[in-house]
Amino acid sequence: MIRNIIIGALAIGVIGLGFWGFNENQEKSQVLMQTENNYQRAFHDLAYHIDQLEDEIGSTLAMNSRKHLSGSLAEVWRVTSLAQSEMGQLPLGMIPVSKTEEFLYNIGDFSYETSIRNLDDDPLSDEEYEELQNYYEQAKEIKHDLRQIQASALREGWHWTDAESELLAQQEPMNNSIVNGFTLIDEKVEGFSETNWGPENGFGGDFEKRLSERIDDKEEIDEEKAVARAKEFLDVPNEDNIVVQELGEGSFYEGYELVIEDPERESSVYMEMTKKGGLPLFLLESRNVGEPQISLNAASERAEHFLERNHFDSMQLIDSSQYESVGVFQFAPVQDNVRLYPDIVTVDVALDTGDVIGYEGVDYFANHKERQDLSPELDEEEAEEALNPNLEVREAHAAVIENEEEEEVLCYEFYGTLGQDTFRIFINAKTGEEEQIDKMAEAEPVYNTDY
Repeated sequence: MIRNIIIGALAIGVIGLGFWGFNENQEKSQVLMQTENNYQRAFHDLAYHIDQLEDEIGSTLAMNSRKHLSGSLAEVWRVTSLAQSEMGQLPLGMIPVSKTEEFLYNIGDFSYETSIRNLDDDPLSDEEYEELQNYYEQAKEIKHDLRQIQASALREGWHWTDAESELLAQQEPMNNSIVNGFTLIDEKVEGFSETNWGPENGFGGDFEKRLSERIDDKEEIDEEKAVARAKEFLDVPNEDNIVVQELGEGSFYEGYELVIEDPERESSVYMEMTKKGGLPLFLLESRNVGEPQISLNAASERAEHFLERNHFDSMQLIDSSQYESVGVFQFAPVQDNVRLYPDIVTVDVALDTGDVIGYEGVDYFANHKERQDLSPELDEEEAEEALNPNLEVREAHAAVIENEEEEEVLCYEFYGTLGQDTFRIFINAKTGEEEQIDKMAEAEPVYNTDY
């Protein structure tokens, strides 16, 4: 009798220990999942903002109107601050990246100091224009190197948590594409010319507030409905297992983080969704992407079909790029033949299989609405008179953008070439003034992934 009681007690203890161990393992997996997701977002945002930094500096150099030069430099400052913040979110503490951080520090302060002074009374000197040109060339080099890291990491299937573990263990030799890539970037930056500038600065937009206001009156969904919404959005089988948890503290909205593991393809899909309304804001599939098997044009059709299937109506492709074996496509809604740039959606397509492996819809859900007045006061020819006379215009559209005060303005959007560079210039359809200049990305090279 006593023996049976002891055996029963031990069995209960083993079951309890096993249940505790299972819960502990689940909690650790969820923490690791959220950590990896945060690292992935910061890294891809960093790559995007370094791209944007090069474009913004190029736009400043091409600007014809000194009246808006301060605003353009302020945008360089803003983008630099975002890139600095994203570097701070990555586990780079034990990688020698001080020179890269110093580069961002210097360019941020240069753009800040020049943007706040009166450029009518004290315009940029020849030396400052030369310095800006140097920053432009340097940002271009860093952009290509960072994209090389991205291509290598995707091809080899590295996770940021793997790199972090190796750094903490101080394993030698450190044969990790992420670590090696950032080390090489820092060594290159060290060779750039030194400049002495002051403190770090930054500011951000209010899209977080807008999104919160948009979803405030929407019905909350539970985890079960979030899983069903994710399966519908991704068009995955019902039997696929999805791990879901609520977003942690610090997020500007209540939402869910979902992960779909696919052992056969050795991939993980990370997704974020609002709790109110179940709006899918972001997704990223982490897997090895093979050699391209479909064209960029075919991939853009896959991206367009993905948006149509998920009820994004009247979307127009406005930009496409290729990074290694991934096509990146930006779409804007069109109302009355006017492109709505504040409502932009980005879709990434793997060129090996044609599958959608990335999506970002935050701007769309934060800003999308029916615009009331889309009638220009100037015609296209009158607006074109405000352009740099050396610019050769290739294409024109009507578009709504946000100005420096984050107010929506109706513009004419001109695409033109100046030398070997292509620019997109927005001219206010009411005043005829320059509102924004974007340097368009050049054709992306195929990156070697051997370090």
